[in-house]
Amino acid sequence: MLAGERLARAKGMLVALFDRAYRERAEIALVCFGGGRADVRRQPGAAHWFNERWVTPIGGGGGTPLALGLASASTVLERAARRRPSQRRCLWLLTDGRTNEQPHAPRAADEIVVVDFDEGAIRAGRGETLAREWNAQYFTADALTS
Repeated sequence: MLAGERLARAKGMLVALFDRAYRERAEIALVCFGGGRADVRRQPGAAHWFNERWVTPIGGGGGTPLALGLASASTVLERAARRRPSQRRCLWLLTDGRTNEQPHAPRAADEIVVVDFDEGAIRAGRGETLAREWNAQYFTADALTS
């Protein structure tokens, strides 16, 4: 997601999601994946007003291990479901879709939103394909940031 301003826009959207969770007093977690690895950067918990310490170090490039990232997110969601079964769990996937992987949707997510940062004259369309296969909401990044 290094091309153009995609990574900066994704970080901006991430900060907005954290701020929204803070205002709604919702729990939020953060799983980052790229360069062949996935890291849980923030376990589920209350969102804090100042979020730059989680957002600034997020990098991009080096391949998109989507299946690995979603496996980590699935583990986080499943733990949250066991801890609070009645709590609604929503997964937001911010991606440029630059992967050949077609992983299954995490079962512990009650709702999935795919935000597609793929841009340019020729789009791969993988984010839209994932959203359709997962019965998820789909938005282009432009639609949410305009």
